[in-house]
Amino acid sequence: MLAYTAFLKFGLSVAALRDSFGMESGAGVGGDDLDSLASVQQCAEQAASDRQKTEMFREVAEARALNHRLSPELRRQWAKLSLQINTCVHGDGPWDQSRMVRLNAWLRAQMIEQLGPDLRDPYWNPGEVVADVLNAVTLTPSQARALCVAWQGLPLDQIAVLRRIKNVTHPLELLLPHVQPGALRDQAEEWLTIRQLLP
Repeated sequence: MLAYTAFLKFGLSVAALRDSFGMESGAGVGGDDLDSLASVQQCAEQAASDRQKTEMFREVAEARALNHRLSPELRRQWAKLSLQINTCVHGDGPWDQSRMVRLNAWLRAQMIEQLGPDLRDPYWNPGEVVADVLNAVTLTPSQARALCVAWQGLPLDQIAVLRRIKNVTHPLELLLPHVQPGALRDQAEEWLTIRQLLP
């Protein structure tokens, strides 16, 4: 985490972050180009077998996406790169998959909130993001409500399911104002109400 903290605090280049992990630059990559989208993507691909390194480059791309000094279009491009890396960095286990969906939805929600929705692009379409979140929820609302009544007495694996649902539905609050009235918005509102009951 030290390398990424230094990147944020002192504005170190991607080259410095790459060098901190002993990574080599690819052919045709050098100088100022190391701060480009293509260079970060290339570094992330080089680090694909190392989750810690790949996660660092996901965070770098995310930080650029949230940088208000960049143009909206460039920020969206950085966000898409972060989302692509996010898909690759997680495993198939339930906690990994839950984290992947949560980080994906959170960044897309931030972009929609800060730059406005774009119904033509599924990345920035609030309804698409909400649908992705709801598709990742593994229980029905009635099942979740029933388990919440006395969740302290549940087996740990069931408590974990409820906790993952709470995590993955977190971005719904930010997305809700951007979703048109209808069944999808009603479902999101219902899960936000249930979320308050989850452990």
